[in-house]
Amino acid sequence: MHDSAGVEGRSRACVFRLFGAVFGYATHHLDGRRLGEVGVVEPLTPGVDWSRLWQWAADMNKETATETEKGRWIMLQAHRAFVCGDLLARWDRVDWKLQPGGRRIGFGHSYCNRYELWTGNLTVEGTTPDMVAPQPSIYGA
Repeated sequence: MHDSAGVEGRSRACVFRLFGAVFGYATHHLDGRRLGEVGVVEPLTPGVDWSRLWQWAADMNKETATETEKGRWIMLQAHRAFVCGDLLARWDRVDWKLQPGGRRIGFGHSYCNRYELWTGNLTVEGTTPDMVAPQPSIYGA
């Protein structure tokens, strides 16, 4: 696990709600083959820091969960939302930007069709203030 560098992309993305906060999920390609090896998941709701996502992953996991297991939980939530969730938005190709300073973790193999997870603070073109506004949650957003 290490800090994430900032990166910009144009790829498939979606916006979904988790525990009252709104998150973006995009795929990132490491080379020209455009395989989408990286899952990029971060909060879009103002005031919700990316570290909150990791705290939820710790809360929803076993007490002895490793950082990789927490990363898998995060990746699974995003993947589940993309495949069968009640999405707020979904794009085949949209511009997004991940700010420097998040967290990056490798799975060591393919998990939900991704080899790495990058989290941090994200902006996704096409989102609106109403779309990313927080909603009440038992976990607080």
